Amino acid sequence: MSNNAPITSNLNVKSMDHLDPPAQYIDRRPITPEIAELVTSAREDITKILRGDDKRFLMVVGPCSIHDEQAGLEYAEKLCELKERVSENLLVVMRVYFEKPRTTVGWKGLINDPNLNGTFDMASGLDRARAFLLKIGEMGMPTASEFLDPFTPQYLADLVSWGAIGARTTESQTHRQMASGLSMPIGYKNGTGGSLQIAVDALVASQSPHSFLGIDLDGHAAIVNTTGNPAGHIILRGGTTGPNYDAETVVKAKSLLEEAGLDPSIVIDCSHANSYKDHRNQGKVCRDAIRQRIGGDAAVVGIMLESHINEGAQKLGDDPSALEYGVSITDACVGWDETERLLIDANDALSAAKVGALA
Repeated sequence: MSNNAPITSNLNVKSMDHLDPPAQYIDRRPITPEIAELVTSAREDITKILRGDDKRFLMVVGPCSIHDEQAGLEYAEKLCELKERVSENLLVVMRVYFEKPRTTVGWKGLINDPNLNGTFDMASGLDRARAFLLKIGEMGMPTASEFLDPFTPQYLADLVSWGAIGARTTESQTHRQMASGLSMPIGYKNGTGGSLQIAVDALVASQSPHSFLGIDLDGHAAIVNTTGNPAGHIILRGGTTGPNYDAETVVKAKSLLEEAGLDPSIVIDCSHANSYKDHRNQGKVCRDAIRQRIGGDAAVVGIMLESHINEGAQKLGDDPSALEYGVSITDACVGWDETERLLIDANDALSAAKVGALA
């Protein structure tokens, strides 16, 4: 008996391509015992910082996005060396972002379009992202990443020590549920409009158990049941109303967290609206956050800094080979020289503050 009903689904879908399940990617590029220990140790240290048990200052530092793995690895080598120089007072984690949420349209990151040419070879993008994280881990550098697509963590999350839920997705139930099952500490950004309550609500929601639809390691549709993620904090990144890293806003954020029964742990994003989207202002924000910490505000536990080998940003045109080496193709970054100066100055200032407290 024929069914003459008109087609009502997938009307705007051009095609669907097969993707290997996460288990196959993990089998092809497995985590080593040494990298597993690095990831676990960094997660524990970050959690201690959030709770106030580790007095170091968290520094999430690195390119706005990874588009050129060679430049990213060169940057990682520089940061790994610097990490050791400032380890007395700073815990440095490299920002390794493969997924970029867009306000309208644009390049969505290495996973989505690894060849930078609109071919959207996501199967290769996931493989290249995993390979990159493994190489960074081999250097002894813990990594931080934003989780955007709910399937991505099954492919990569075992290699990540700190995660973020972005300003555009913090209010999303899907992302709050996803975060409740992630294995690393998570930062929740305030909304693009500047709302702090959105980030606080996300933190509350993600600490609770959830059940939702997802995929398992074999790529099968699954009902995911989580226990809730106890390790989290909010990130102040400014909004349409302007910057929000000032001491007055920090006090307001602490109050909202405490009213919700949460530990008042706050990371300040030196970029985005806090810098008026001008990378040259990131240093000012970083230094102000350090001053707040030295001034006695233990709730300010860290900063995020967008940094690359060379400063600024460039547009992705039709010819990827024409891109300038070590320059971001998304948000503008501070260059390496300023990055080094900011981290060394922060370490020195925190050291001097400890000496002064003992005097």
